[in-house]
Amino acid sequence: MDRDGGIRRRITRGMIPVLALHVGTEFYRLRRKPPVTAGLILANTLIYLRPGALDRLLPTIDEVWFNPHLIVKYRDLRRFFLSAFYHMGESHLVYNMMSLLWKGIQLETSMGSVEFASMVAALLGLSQGITLLLAKSLLLFFDYETAYYNQYAVGFSGVLFAMKVVLNSESDDLTSLNGLLVPARHAAWVELILIQLFVPGVSFLGHLGGILAGLLYLKLRRSYSGPDPLAALIRKVAGAITWPVKFLKSLIGWQTRRITGRGTVGSRRPVQRVYDVWRCTACTYDNSALADVCEMCSTERSGHGFASPAPSNNNGALSLEEVRRRRLERFSR
Repeated sequence: MDRDGGIRRRITRGMIPVLALHVGTEFYRLRRKPPVTAGLILANTLIYLRPGALDRLLPTIDEVWFNPHLIVKYRDLRRFFLSAFYHMGESHLVYNMMSLLWKGIQLETSMGSVEFASMVAALLGLSQGITLLLAKSLLLFFDYETAYYNQYAVGFSGVLFAMKVVLNSESDDLTSLNGLLVPARHAAWVELILIQLFVPGVSFLGHLGGILAGLLYLKLRRSYSGPDPLAALIRKVAGAITWPVKFLKSLIGWQTRRITGRGTVGSRRPVQRVYDVWRCTACTYDNSALADVCEMCSTERSGHGFASPAPSNNNGALSLEEVRRRRLERFSR
């Protein structure tokens, strides 16, 4: 989101507690908790609130605005990377974190935490880099200096647009955007146009850079068949961090299995991983495969498979007025 002046307030106006309640509810019903998604939401929220000592440790928002001119002139990598984790206001933060919660749960559950962390890091670098290249190109070829090259922006939106492209890349279904049914794989482009038309002060280049970053990431992943070097690095770092804990557990004898007779008691059962979402046949809303009731219209899920059902024109579909009524009931709870 673009800068509009003024000092950001750090006191919540009630939206962050609602976000915390929603995140807690979603994580409570999940059998496998996505730690990377939770960490990203927590990091963005703490950076916005800046409680206690963090206020002195963290750079101010004026020091991390994403400004192409300043990044190129001073080779400012702090602006390049940290600007994505800062937000203009509470509504900006909550909207982005709700979107991150929905996309993160689906992607991290299907990919695994290490691969998901690797993807987020790659999308962050690609989206910021593409946005910088777009701004510089517009300056060189069209002399668009004030509008884009000297633009100030912050927010996680670019990464979220990239995640949306990755999430919907293999989908042949339709999805609903403010009541408009569009192909899911093109939903990011439609959302880009709608946000630009109806939401003032957003960064068009930042969102466009996110979409292009998602497309580039998919192309690179499909053309490269080897192991992910970034994921391997994350595994090594995570292993080094958790090694002392595992060592202490082995010293004090924290065992997760007990042997009795010819069987095992207390062994952990394998966690079932979900690889898809299901589409509500009533309102076409995409729901997590872990949910049995549509989060938009409260229609119960039909069947137990994880594949996304194609939209059908059966006579049992709800009318538009009934779908609207159920949505109002859902959000008024």
